Formats: sequence, structure tokens, C-alpha cells
Amino acid sequence: MEKEKWRFLVKDSNGNTYSIFIDSENDILEINNHPSLLDELISSFSSDLNNGSKSDDHYYDRYMYDTKYSWNNYIHSWIGYYLHSKMSLNSNFSSGSDNCSKGYIYSYICNESESQESDFEESDFEESESQESESHMPGESNNTGINKNYRLLWVQCEKCDELNYKKFLRAKLNICEHCGVHLKMDSSDRIELSIDPGTWDPMDEYMVSVDPIEFQSEEESYTDRIDSYQKETGLTEAVQTGIGQLNGIPIAIGIMDFRFMGGSMGSVVGEKITRLIEYATNGSLPLIIVCASGGARMQEGSLSLMQMAKISSALYNYQSNKKLFYVSILTSPTTGGVTASFGMLGDIIIAEPDAYIAFAGKRVIEQTLNKTVPEGSQSAEYLFDKGLFDPIVPRNPLKGVLSELFQLHDFFPLNQNSL
Repeated sequence: MEKEKWRFLVKDSNGNTYSIFIDSENDILEINNHPSLLDELISSFSSDLNNGSKSDDHYYDRYMYDTKYSWNNYIHSWIGYYLHSKMSLNSNFSSGSDNCSKGYIYSYICNESESQESDFEESDFEESESQESESHMPGESNNTGINKNYRLLWVQCEKCDELNYKKFLRAKLNICEHCGVHLKMDSSDRIELSIDPGTWDPMDEYMVSVDPIEFQSEEESYTDRIDSYQKETGLTEAVQTGIGQLNGIPIAIGIMDFRFMGGSMGSVVGEKITRLIEYATNGSLPLIIVCASGGARMQEGSLSLMQMAKISSALYNYQSNKKLFYVSILTSPTTGGVTASFGMLGDIIIAEPDAYIAFAGKRVIEQTLNKTVPEGSQSAEYLFDKGLFDPIVPRNPLKGVLSELFQLHDFFPLNQNSL
């Protein structure tokens, strides 16, 4: 059994909150704000976890030795059981329960008394022309109902409402382990998914936005907002561009990141993508653009709308004049000006399962036209049946599918042994 490092936040019967850190490989257990429990917990946890000794409690034995339960479920059960016995927690665990996620830790992490809120707040609507909240995008996790203190550890699936531990979710390519829905994936993880290790070479990574039209806002200024997103995401803008190898095949790739102002397209996003296309044109490289955007960024006015024509013009030269190969990958959400321009200009257009793809969002259409948009009519599966794009490809086989497409269009690995 692989050993792991864990950090839990728990609350005792007096309402005090403690942080518990467990490093089973080095036999370390630390409790912040409650040092009196440390010696007792270290002794009990180390002996039980490393020696596998049985407890007198049938509930503990069941989760310790029943192989159908995963390592993370065992940890949840052990912590819940032990803290219940030692700290008099008001636990919901019962020996007859078959779902340990519905116990005390689940109920505390997923606090149903919390107001239903989305990571994409109402004020974020002004950042894209789609005017659509994450909560209206099928297949996207917005952590509804999760205590905000635990969003760094857990992601709640919007479709099945089950909790996914972030460390395991990342290893599963952000696919819900309970229902298989494809949740959002940030640009850095997508680079790791698509690009061979050690071959990624970023482009224009220090290009940052300014405030070209001096956008007026009653809240924080546009530049302050850009700064806050840069600190939050570690990115300079809503797209990462660069070159690398995919199964040994040199490619140019741009990956949009919805975490940065809803993936909205401003002047810098447009310029970075245009430069990427021009570089791929000059180097005769195949091109991939992974789309995840709410549309054009209204804080830059018509300058953001101009990026649609600029990118499309560069793509025309790349595809029609140079006869090169462009693959567009539509992820959730792809809306607004991105859909209306380079998102739909691929020689091959690939969509992810469960992706929300539209020009205008459901709510905007209904408010503007006073008509009801049928449920699911903006999902990848529905649009595929209408012939809007080519295949729907899950994340697991995506790299292999792209490699085959490139070889069919006469792009081959630098080293034939790399396949």
C-alpha cells in the first residue's frame, strides 16, 4: 500500500477547529492548536496504520480490511472513528452505513447550511460577453455547498454531488471518480497531459494586460483585478502558449485557463495566440488550441473584439496559404467570441465529454428572446448529433488520438522510437 501525506481539518464537541497533518512514510503526525492530543494520536495512529493491528471495534475492522474500499476511504473512516472516540465528536457514522463519505467529515466539509454559492461570483459576469455563470454549465463542478475552508482539499461533483479528494482527482485527470463527469482542468495540468516531459518551452509568458480604455468600475480597478488573478492562479494571463512534443511530434499549442477571469479573451490573449499561430506557420508545426472561455473581455471594449478577426486572419494564412494542420479542442465552457472565431476554425474540432459549448449562454438567450432553451441543447453530446464538430474524445485517450491525427497528416516523431 502506497504511503501518503494527509492534512485534515476537524472540529471537536466544543466547536474548536484543529488542523491534523499525517505523514505515514515518516511517522509524523502534527496537530495545530491542540498539542495535548499529539502524543496519544501519534502512538495510536502509528501502531494501527503501520502494523495493521486490529481494533476491537467491528466498524474499524470493516474499513481496515475490506478491500473494496480505497485507501482514501480508509483514512476518512479511521480519522472519523478515532476522533469520535477521543474527542467526543457528534458523528454521523454508523456501523450499518455503506458510504463513509456521508459521515461526520463529509457533513462538516460539505456544510449544507452554507449558502449555495459558485466560485464564479455575480460580479464576474462582466468579464465576458457570454454573461453565464459556472452554475449554469452542465458537467462543471462549482463546489456548491462545500465549506470554503475545504475547497483547497475537496471538489464536489455538480452532477452526482459526491466529494473528490483533489490529490486523487488530479491523478484521474479531473474526472469524477463516482460518475465519470469531466470537471474543469487548469492549463498547467493540460500541458502535463498533452506534452512529453521535459519538452515544454513557453512563449510570451511575461506579456501582461494594461488598462487600454481606462475601464471604470465601482469595485476594484481592472489592473487591480488582473493583479489579483495573477496572484491567485500563478499565471500572467488567461492562456499559456508554447512549443513542445506530443509523443515525439513537435507541436505548437495554446491552452486557455478558465480560472483567470473566466478565460476571457483580451488583447494579450489574442496577441499570444496570434504569435503562436505565426510561429507555427514559420516553423511548419501542427497547431493545437485548447479552448476554455466565457468570451471577449468587456473591460477592453472593442479591442477585445478585434482579437477575433486578428486570430482568424492568422489562421487563414496558416491553413489556406501554408496548408498546415490545426486541431481545436473545445472544453467546458467554450462560449462567446472564442466560439465565434478560432474555436470553430479547426481542421479537426474535438470536444470533451460533457462540455458546455455555446455562443450566448442559456440565461442570456432566455432573457433576450423570452424563449426557453431546451435542457442539454448546449452540451457536447447534443451538438455532436447536430454535426457541429468532429469526435468527442475523453481525456484518457486524447494524447494518443492527437498523435494519430498528426501522423495521418504527415507529422511524425523526431525519434521514431518515442512511440
